[in-house]
Amino acid sequence: MDILLIGGLWLTGAAWDEVVPELTALGHRPVAVTLPGQGAEPSDATLADQLATVLAAVDAASGKPLVVGHSGACTLAWLAADARPDQVAKVALIGGFPSADGEKYAAFFDIADGVMRFPGWGPFEGADSADLDEATRQRFADAAVPVPEGVAHGVVRLTDDRRYDVPVVLVCPEFSPAQAREWVDGGEVPELAKAKHVEYVDIDSGHWPMFSKPAELARVLAGLADAA
Repeated sequence: MDILLIGGLWLTGAAWDEVVPELTALGHRPVAVTLPGQGAEPSDATLADQLATVLAAVDAASGKPLVVGHSGACTLAWLAADARPDQVAKVALIGGFPSADGEKYAAFFDIADGVMRFPGWGPFEGADSADLDEATRQRFADAAVPVPEGVAHGVVRLTDDRRYDVPVVLVCPEFSPAQAREWVDGGEVPELAKAKHVEYVDIDSGHWPMFSKPAELARVLAGLADAA
């Protein structure tokens, strides 16, 4: 099965470099989606530009793909299900939840000079980053790409209720499946509260398992693809 991998904020497609060969060895075709605004050069990309790139990958897939979103890009994966409900086999959300219609995509940190830069590790101390060694943290910070304001402050628009028919799996890294289920059942994640098929899978890692547990993450994603 084609597995589309969409990295979260500040990440390039290279974030999946250790996951891709593992998925290939497990018999799947991983595609690390390179989003506008995630390259080395400054960009005025918008959320609409990023969604268009994801939808082009969905359209180019062989059969119905598994669409994987990480962190902030969980919303981007869910937008793909909204735009292509008949073409997406399943959505996997790693360490994040989809925003609701009308919300901003990722207005989490200050914008300066038209971009939202990686704020350093301070906001992510604790469970988010406890499994990242200093060398990995430094590599992450050095490679972090500022997020264009047009992406971070893009307004989420969801239009097709058939997205709720697309199976969703929450891959839970720094929080537990029990916590995630409580948040969803309690109405804190309205999009998933309306979804008809929601599963929860645990992975013993911090917020970035593609760096700290790439082989384990690949096995989880391959299992989801096999089940689809």
